[in-house]
Amino acid sequence: MSNNVDNTSNDKEQANGRRQFLGWGAAMAGLAIAPGITLFDLAHGRAPEEAASSKVRWGMLIDSGKCASGCDDCVSACGKENGFSGKLETDSQWIRKIELKDMRNGNSHSLPMMCQHCENPPCVDVCPTGASFKRADGIVLVDRHICIGCRYCMMACPYMARSFVHEDVRGQKPHMPRGKGTVEGCTLCVHRVDEGRLPACVENCPEHALLFGDLNDPNSDISRRIKSEPTTRIREDLGVEPGVYYKGV
Repeated sequence: MSNNVDNTSNDKEQANGRRQFLGWGAAMAGLAIAPGITLFDLAHGRAPEEAASSKVRWGMLIDSGKCASGCDDCVSACGKENGFSGKLETDSQWIRKIELKDMRNGNSHSLPMMCQHCENPPCVDVCPTGASFKRADGIVLVDRHICIGCRYCMMACPYMARSFVHEDVRGQKPHMPRGKGTVEGCTLCVHRVDEGRLPACVENCPEHALLFGDLNDPNSDISRRIKSEPTTRIREDLGVEPGVYYKGV
């Protein structure tokens, strides 16, 4: 009789444990898929009531005519802000300078290239865990808590805008958690944006070649310039609807 009582008690304890675990898992799952809220947000102290809003679509306009060929201040600012040099082969590089040359007339353009924060991001489509995701305000991010390092997103990105962390990470910034074996890319300095500040690359461009703002606001500086000046988006033919526009390309 005593054995039956003990077994019944153990069964109840195990059942309670399973219920608690499942309840916790359901709560975390709900948190991860709630609009604008993810584990990435929690790592930055974002509370659920501060969810990103779809009323805003953050984007960038880059004026190649103001971007000097030998200048890499945006690259340096990005590395300093996010905890890497951006110049070592073993380091990530969330923004890089590329040179475009028109073979017909010889004209060349120097411009920054980073994650284009697409409206229809292919990196999100191929991610098997949901680690690649797009916030409601259009910023595309990687939740490194659940990234398994499969690198599908790197293969899917037409802009080669993602990096894989091959080595142990040193000198991490509290606002930008990183980890070996995960994929990462430009976040538009989401931690600064959420505080009402500009991305580091924009703030540190000496020629003011980078303009950041709300694409959904017709009265914003970026919206007015895109409407009144000729601009283009890289590989616009793919239908991914990049959030980064270029002038003079």
